[in-house]
Amino acid sequence: MSEPFSVRVTVRGYETDTQGHVNQAVYLNYAEHARWSLLQAAGITQSGLVARGVGPVALETTIRYRRELLAGDEIDITCAFSWAGGKTFRIEQTVRKTDGTVAAEIAAVGGLLDLKTRKLVAAPQEHFKELAADPGLFGL
Repeated sequence: MSEPFSVRVTVRGYETDTQGHVNQAVYLNYAEHARWSLLQAAGITQSGLVARGVGPVALETTIRYRRELLAGDEIDITCAFSWAGGKTFRIEQTVRKTDGTVAAEIAAVGGLLDLKTRKLVAAPQEHFKELAADPGLFGL
């Protein structure tokens, strides 16, 4: 597994629900934001993926909620890829307040979709290696 990449976000008021804490669906947005931030930091763009004929897809996501988040909380969302071979990869993410409190743990399985055949490509890590200016961010 690669060292976790991290991005900081401030919880916005409109992301909260009637209990005053972050709505459960917003955690998916935080996770997605961290993943795309990692791609960008590694030098991979959406246009670069499309030009290669592939696109990342989420196949499974599990969220374990640990502590509530409130409007104004500053959080860091980590993102670490692990590669076991085959057509999929795992992404482990943690949503953590700046005081170290873990608010959520997110585990995902992803793949790269061939945009013409609409099937997962074999060895997605090879595509990431070739597209990335810094494949080390993916543990490659």
